[in-house]
Amino acid sequence: MNPIDPDRALVAEATTEAKTTAEAQPQAKERGPQTRARGPLGWMRSMYKRHPAQVLIVVSELALIVIFSVISPYFLDLGNISALLLDASVYILLALGLTFVIATGGIDLTPGFGMAFTGVITALVMTNVGGPMWLAIAAGIAAGIAAGLALGTVNGFLVAKLNMQPMVATLAMMLVAWGAALSITGTSSIPLNDYRPFLALGNGKTFGLTNAIYVCILAAIIAHVLLKHTLIGRYALAMGSNEEATRMSGVNVEKWKWRVYALAGMFTGLAGVLMASRLASGKPDVGQSYEMYAIAAAVLGGASLRGGQASVFGSVIGAILIATIRNGAVHMGVSDQNQKILLGVVVLIAVYLDVRRPKERA
Repeated sequence: MNPIDPDRALVAEATTEAKTTAEAQPQAKERGPQTRARGPLGWMRSMYKRHPAQVLIVVSELALIVIFSVISPYFLDLGNISALLLDASVYILLALGLTFVIATGGIDLTPGFGMAFTGVITALVMTNVGGPMWLAIAAGIAAGIAAGLALGTVNGFLVAKLNMQPMVATLAMMLVAWGAALSITGTSSIPLNDYRPFLALGNGKTFGLTNAIYVCILAAIIAHVLLKHTLIGRYALAMGSNEEATRMSGVNVEKWKWRVYALAGMFTGLAGVLMASRLASGKPDVGQSYEMYAIAAAVLGGASLRGGQASVFGSVIGAILIATIRNGAVHMGVSDQNQKILLGVVVLIAVYLDVRRPKERA
């Protein structure tokens, strides 16, 4: 074999590199104007490809705002917007907890009557603690959240440790929570009219907006950090994507699933505290169907009932969408019975969209 001339090899390599560069430059010039020409429309298209559910829910909410504002001149009134957000606040808190549970591929049916139970516990403790008012209020709020934590812990034990089906286990606990609330109160409310500072949490306003929405903003920020930047969120999504692979990678699936349900219970407890403040009482009969609205909010916002997908931002917007539909229906003169039909259709749409949504694999 003839030895390769080093000089000729270098020349050939340089020639090839020059040709490649010359061919690439026109392509880059062609791509440049197109990239710059994309503008807002291109950005929206890119966002839709990455977050289709979240983009659709935002567009749907904006469309509803436009429609209802045309139908009723009072819809965009600041007082009405504040009332809408106040209504959404409880849905938001319940949906935040369910976001984590649904991410695991599970379900939790306790938030509705669980909220009634935790609200009753809040009122019961608040009215029976002696000392200064601030101590009674602090004790009541802590007791309500702790009651939610206890409820979620029991749910987690049944699902993670006893390996019960989440729907069956949480359905049973929903009835337990409802019965406990009725039993504690004797089916009557526990009034909180004397606790003015506490009532300001759910009924007071700051800068024209209800204080409850600021509580929800703080809760949503915490939930987002937990879902995206801590182990409980990462493991929840991993379990939902492939539980067996997550277990084989060394994760204690039972322990973390237990913690997810306990966390959801804390959000239910916070919702119960907020509802007690709104109603100025601990009412044992509130919360009916709220778990369905919260599930629909989370699923409309991008959470998959098959697990592995969830979005705090999407759940928040989904909850606001549910509240917008209820508020707009009132402005349109839709009866309460027909509102339930309408919201039932929304739940069905949410489930259908989830079925059509492609499953992401870890």
